[in-house]
Amino acid sequence: MKRFSLVIIMLAFVAYLSDAQEIWKQKRLEAFAGIGTTQFFGDIGGFSKGKNIIGLKDISLHQTRYNISGGVKYKIVRDLNVRFNIAYGKLNATDTRGSNEGRGFSAKTTIIEPSFIAEYYFIKSGLGDSYLFSQGRTVRSSGLLETLEFYAFAGAGGLSYNAKLNAALAAQGMKHKGFTPVIPAGLGVNLLFSPEYTFGLELGGRYTFSDYLDGYTSQYSSSNDVYYFLNVCFVYKLKTNSSGMPLFLNKRRF
Repeated sequence: MKRFSLVIIMLAFVAYLSDAQEIWKQKRLEAFAGIGTTQFFGDIGGFSKGKNIIGLKDISLHQTRYNISGGVKYKIVRDLNVRFNIAYGKLNATDTRGSNEGRGFSAKTTIIEPSFIAEYYFIKSGLGDSYLFSQGRTVRSSGLLETLEFYAFAGAGGLSYNAKLNAALAAQGMKHKGFTPVIPAGLGVNLLFSPEYTFGLELGGRYTFSDYLDGYTSQYSSSNDVYYFLNVCFVYKLKTNSSGMPLFLNKRRF
């Protein structure tokens, strides 16, 4: 009898572990939104290499503006998401601070960036596999660190840009709008607030294939333009069926 009871307990435990490992499949689709700052590194503003320490002096409020973004994520496996992201924002370039203050160039650029991105979670919280947490119950043993997840991301996208130039820069007669490929990459951290809601912070750089996001390039330019997003993110997890489709699409409409 004891042996039979032990077998039943072991089978129940294995079943529980199996269910826990599949909990992530119940919410494979996520909607997200983000808001934050942009930091632009182009050919206007900034200090020359001899007057700069690994580029840190180029980080300034003069080159900072904002962005908003949103999209959807889909969980392929437990540690890997793919997402479609679209961002709208502003970039600013000015000679007000830097090695060319006397030149007086400035540009305000509007950007729209659609992209496809993969997220790999190299540190995954165990709460995501907790049955109690998935039911909205508090897990007393969990501390702040156990609610955090860390990921790296990379992808590919495009950038539509249109720069508004001041008179001195417009007189140069260079290209100031167009579309270019971009490569986004960076790091992020999520805080598991509840089974449905997640808050996060993400820092990502964008390498572009254009040197005209600020409407200017010169013979001294050694690379294309680069910009960064620093965003606070909000994620809402949608319940999905076994095929990964949202449950609300299964409801019959009369």
